[in-house]
Formats: sequence, C-alpha cells, structure tokens
Amino acid sequence: MDKKFDVKKLIQISLLIAIEVILTRFCSINTPIVRIGFGFLPIAIIAMMYGPLSAGIAYALGDILGMMLFSSGSFFPGFTLTAFLTGIVYGAFLYNKPKTWPRIIGAVLTVCLVINLGLDTYWLSILMGKGYIALLPTRIIKSVLMIPVQTLIIGIIWKKVVIRFTNISHA
Repeated sequence: MDKKFDVKKLIQISLLIAIEVILTRFCSINTPIVRIGFGFLPIAIIAMMYGPLSAGIAYALGDILGMMLFSSGSFFPGFTLTAFLTGIVYGAFLYNKPKTWPRIIGAVLTVCLVINLGLDTYWLSILMGKGYIALLPTRIIKSVLMIPVQTLIIGIIWKKVVIRFTNISHA
C-alpha cells in the first residue's frame, strides 16, 4: 500500500463521497423502515479502486456529512458503523482482485443480508422501540429487491465506467 499523500486520490474519493451524499439524501426512496437508493455505488467504486479502508472511511464520512448537511433525523452512530463496514466488505471482495460475477455477488450478499438486513434492522429496532422480528418482513423484501439491482449495477459500472476512468487517470 502506498503511504504517500496522493492529491489525485483524495480528490477522486472526495468527489465520490459527494456523489454518495447526493444519491443517498436526494435520489433515494425513504420510509422510516427502509431506504432504497444508489448511495452504495460510489462506495463500491472507491472500494474497487482504493481498497477496504479507504471505502470504509469514505462511507462513514459520507454518512456523517450527509447527516450534518441534510439531516432527516438525529444522528445515530450505528448507521455510521454500518456504512464503514459496508465499505470494508466491498473492498475485501473487490479490491486488487478480478471483478468476477461471483465476487460481486458475494460482496452484495454480504452487505445486503449481513450488514443491511442484520445490523441496520437491529439499529432500527433500537431507534424505533420495535421488535427486531417485527421489522424483518419489510426489510427482507427490500433486500430481495436490492440484491440483483446492486449486483448488476456494480458489474456494469465496473466494466463500462471504472475501467475507462482508471485508464484515463493513469494516462
């Protein structure tokens, strides 16, 4: 891992964090129990290009910045932890490894089923004072819908955009 300060990397990650905030706060369907959106995509791109730690920190920063700038409720650190872990998972599956469909599917399944369905549902049960099991049916439907969407979008964006972007930025 390159330890030197890299301005280009910092600018690219910052731009992707800004896109994540916009996609999450303004281009999502939000209910008290479920958020359906595309904020995962910039983080998956950071994870593929710069690794798990960069993606985890970027998503946590995006969560904090989004809450500070466009608050839709009170800050809850559990969701920031979820964001950090999501970046870590995408990076663990996709950084410096072939971007194969099984890897992308593995990353998405881990994020959607373990982190979003498991942890986020737990955080919501704490915040809403409702039982974990009572929240599960709606959250399971969301996960079932988002798994193929996230898988396809990450795979297509990798092949169509990120590879070209990486080639251009290295020129």
